[in-house]
Amino acid sequence: MKKAILKCKLESRDSFEDKLSDIDFDFGPIYWQHDRVYVPRGYKRGVNLPRLIMRTEMHAVDETPKYALILRRHIEDSGADIVEETPVTDYANTVNIILQLGFKPAGEVSRRRQDLDMGDGTMIYLDSIDGREEQYAKIESILEGNDSVTAAREDLRKTFATLGETDIVESAYFEL
Repeated sequence: MKKAILKCKLESRDSFEDKLSDIDFDFGPIYWQHDRVYVPRGYKRGVNLPRLIMRTEMHAVDETPKYALILRRHIEDSGADIVEETPVTDYANTVNIILQLGFKPAGEVSRRRQDLDMGDGTMIYLDSIDGREEQYAKIESILEGNDSVTAAREDLRKTFATLGETDIVESAYFEL
């Protein structure tokens, strides 16, 4: 699936949430995610190589965690992100396959996340990254057919600006 994704370091998480609440949008409950990021040998940022992410997600302590393998590739010249997610039942075997394919661990990120479905394939996420004081928001918009990535990213930037946030972050969380 092709997406336009933009993330922002929030000046005030409360203010950001309040502005969305004022227009009748409310975030769902907090849940926990942990990502282990793997990159191919020779990986360099900006070279259009894929990353593989093993994600663990828990919505409640009394529920079984969900595992997923996520393939993410940022296409530099277009600004689009290609993201495919596959549910995983055997975490350890999947990691072994990733390593046997020549990928190596690049980082880990744990976060508390809330999401908000804006409709029309657009999601907003509020993220608290473990070990970091800052709060982040991320907007993802699914692109269809010949949708312009540049126009979609500009719309996401305008959305952040409308909500009073302008500190755009281009790095992945594991790179912070």
